[in-house]
Amino acid sequence: MTGALAPVKPLTALDRCDRCGAQAYIRATLPVGGELLFCAHHGRQHVAALREKGAEILDESARLSETPATATNEER
Repeated sequence: MTGALAPVKPLTALDRCDRCGAQAYIRATLPVGGELLFCAHHGRQHVAALREKGAEILDESARLSETPATATNEER
């Protein structure tokens, strides 16, 4: 093993929160292996405790406040 990290795979609309089934915006990769997915709400509840236990956190919840691109009338 070289110690090189695999590229971080972004979360998609198919990734669902392990607590409620909503779209996941936070991935917690556990130090013992495995991962947990959370919506922004449940991520805020659990992310601090997971970090304390050594989990690596990918937080894409900022995407919730992004303005989606809209097509012009000509593109429709």
